[in-house]
Amino acid sequence: MTMRAGTITRNGLLMGAVLATLIAGSASLHIAVAKDDKSSCKREQDCALQALKSGEIRPLNDVLAVARDKLPGEVIKVELERDDGIWVYEIKVLTPSGKRREIEINAQTLAVIKID
Repeated sequence: MTMRAGTITRNGLLMGAVLATLIAGSASLHIAVAKDDKSSCKREQDCALQALKSGEIRPLNDVLAVARDKLPGEVIKVELERDDGIWVYEIKVLTPSGKRREIEINAQTLAVIKID
């Protein structure tokens, strides 16, 4: 599993907290902050980095460990979203049978919200 560093740069996701994990895997990461969020950060990746430093979210490798335990397969996409003040990781997985599935995990507690 490899990730081209150019893909990360192109998406503006050079967040040190997740870079090593993304380089080691083949997934892309997208960060979205709800429009009604009144946070002070100027860029979405800055919001995520602030949340990591303040303990609002757990490191991506912790979240991926939960996802892989609950939904085996290859992680193909990771989204971190904040809506109504709650950070949620949405992780898309390609299962060994070839199906695309999604798991949502609370970014702070690592509780599984749902699996589709």
